[in-house]
Amino acid sequence: MRMGLGLAALGRPGYLNLGHDEDLGADRSVEALRRRAHAVLDAAYEGGVRTFDAARSYGRAEEFLGQWLDSRRPKSVTVSSKWGCVYTAGWRVDADPPEVKRHDAETLRRQLAETRERLGEWLALYQIHSATPESGVLEDDEVLAELEALRAGGLAVGVGVSVSGTTQAATIDQALQLGLFDAVQATWNLYERPAEPALVRAHTAGVRVYVKEALANGRLAGRPQAPELESAAARAGTSPDAVALAAVLARPWADVVLSGAATVGALSSNLRAIEVAWSRDLERRLAPMEEDSGAYWARRAELAWN
Repeated sequence: MRMGLGLAALGRPGYLNLGHDEDLGADRSVEALRRRAHAVLDAAYEGGVRTFDAARSYGRAEEFLGQWLDSRRPKSVTVSSKWGCVYTAGWRVDADPPEVKRHDAETLRRQLAETRERLGEWLALYQIHSATPESGVLEDDEVLAELEALRAGGLAVGVGVSVSGTTQAATIDQALQLGLFDAVQATWNLYERPAEPALVRAHTAGVRVYVKEALANGRLAGRPQAPELESAAARAGTSPDAVALAAVLARPWADVVLSGAATVGALSSNLRAIEVAWSRDLERRLAPMEEDSGAYWARRAELAWN
């Protein structure tokens, strides 16, 4: 199963996915989100998902995931998390900013200790969160030495890097040159595609490729409707989100495609992607959906946390 589950929308009461407010409803208490996260995790595992991804900045996502893992003791799972962004919302939806980026070695050491406290033996991959050339994290010798020590340690923890923004391809190539990383995580979807050549290079080099935001923060899940996608989904007899995810699964370089579902219903719809028979006709029909990368990321930056 190449589909995985990311917990960005499950560990905190606010997120920038379109429709997140509707998905979570009125009760945003810690216990309500804990129950929701465990229900979605149960459904994911039952549906064949074995890869789960969190981050220190996803509110209580690591806590919820760790509790689920310890209580269920699932077999053959791969658990990853990320460091480098700090959750500052304090369980508020309207906090500004809800998280801040800190890519220094002190933050790495502190957040790694926090992650290990919550995920313990389950942690298999630890990633830099949202690396960019501007952050300088891939040129920080102290950070790189800490990551090398983690990778060489006796706990079988790999290291990875997640990327974002218009410089995704450049950051991936910079990471590949270091020869340090076991995985990269990047945004690729029907709207945003420029990172693909670099992701091909990563996959060819034996680096595991994770794809995040495959539904463009809800824009490819019918929020709002995309006519080309709606038409293609109708012809395929499935949901728009399933077709959008199938487009990513059709890329041979995509090792793990993350669903960001916040409800069991959304997850079930997402998992229908594995049933979609990708075709040249679908590829042709959906190719015009690609947007200018600068415009895509500018629009993402304007999404309101809800």
